[in-house]
Amino acid sequence: MSLTIEELKELIQNDEHRQLEVKKTTGELKDGMHSACAFLNTEGGWLIIGIAPKSLKILGQRVTDDTQREIAQALSLLEPQVDVRVEYIDMPDRPDDKVIAMHFDGWSWGMVPYTYHGCPYYKVESTTKEMPRDMYDERLRRSKPDLFAWERQPSEFTSISSLDERLIRGVVRLGVEKGRLPEQALTDPVANVLSKWKLTDGDRPLNAATALFTKDTGMYTQFTMRLARFRGTDKNEFIDNQRVEGNIFQLLNEAMNFFRKHLNMHGRIIGFIRDEYLEVPAEALRETVLNSLCHRQYERYNLTIGIAIYDDRIEIANPGVLPPQITPENIMNPHDSYPYNPLIANVLYSTDYIENWGSGVRRIIEACQKRGVEAPTWTVDGGFVVVTFKRPAERNLNQVLAGDPKSGQVTTETTTEKTTEKTTEKTTEKILRLMRENPYITNKELAEACGITEDGVYWNTKKLRENNIIRRIGADKGGHWVIIDQ
Repeated sequence: MSLTIEELKELIQNDEHRQLEVKKTTGELKDGMHSACAFLNTEGGWLIIGIAPKSLKILGQRVTDDTQREIAQALSLLEPQVDVRVEYIDMPDRPDDKVIAMHFDGWSWGMVPYTYHGCPYYKVESTTKEMPRDMYDERLRRSKPDLFAWERQPSEFTSISSLDERLIRGVVRLGVEKGRLPEQALTDPVANVLSKWKLTDGDRPLNAATALFTKDTGMYTQFTMRLARFRGTDKNEFIDNQRVEGNIFQLLNEAMNFFRKHLNMHGRIIGFIRDEYLEVPAEALRETVLNSLCHRQYERYNLTIGIAIYDDRIEIANPGVLPPQITPENIMNPHDSYPYNPLIANVLYSTDYIENWGSGVRRIIEACQKRGVEAPTWTVDGGFVVVTFKRPAERNLNQVLAGDPKSGQVTTETTTEKTTEKTTEKTTEKILRLMRENPYITNKELAEACGITEDGVYWNTKKLRENNIIRRIGADKGGHWVIIDQ
């Protein structure tokens, strides 16, 4: 059904906007096609020729065979090709003159970006702009992930034999224990395990496999994380500044150790069990860091994830973008998952490192609510997605972190870098006894045996190390404890 003159008047009555562009004549057709391309790359819209831009007076113009050929030629320069119906609306008082109207559908997630004469355009409010290169590359990557996705490219610097087989086996074992992998995976050759995860191209590991399981970061500069504890609320002076390297699991571990080192630790006694926890819930911080590692843009090799702790806040900055459907304003609403690196996300899901796709933000908010801590905020700043947690003010720490008094006897102890004398002697004695009995005991096993959290184990063993009572030999996985002075 053709557009009527009345419908045209209603369409243009509110001036040009994000979905409307008017031109006086086809002499401005080239500029009009820039806007048409922008409509195709944004939310769609109308290009109408024969309207005075400022007064919005309907002028119309003479339409000849040459005019129609000119419009068809201009439309043919849009790539990929689009099927656009061109409407010629008669002027009631001038039958030889017509208004030319064309509607362009908007861009959908997964479509290739459109270009006009080889250049992409998009809309910023009512303005047509050339599309930034990173936006164009991202849309191209999403339209053909098998061809362009970084995680799907064969690794240039690693082989299957150079990956950490012990880590792969541990991850598989965790997936079997959680019921997300079949028991057969425990005995499968490593190459088969990686193949079933779609992490190989023939006998070569993909970049996703390297990000997850590499033993040597080598040439991969993006497998680095920046960790800093600043004094005050700006970056003028730092207390601790580190750069750590490793695969996804190692970087997650380093980040959590850094939080435990520099955030306040609190404890409460519920019945006969001591519950110890960070001022900002470890579960929320862990989920945020894991999301950053899972969804970052690894192709941006010159950028790294950054964690900054200030006196008043914690900022976790991830080189990446939010999917078009998600904004900082609506990210807390229920939404589907749009994993930037679906191969990496699938491995983490199959091992229970992430729960349900799309549930990460909800889990972060729920962990904060459970401890009475303010939920974080999300912002996009200079190519980074930044998650900011407010640190509870010192005067409110006891009130915020003491928990629900109805749940049992509650006491709060604050341990910071300055106050370190609140260690529970009975707990440390039990930890030492368990270490003597089994030098290979894990933090999880110590936590279960002592009736405290793994954060509590970390805090107690940290004090024992600082006092030269125990020493750790080897890595966190596979190493053992040595008691120096009982």
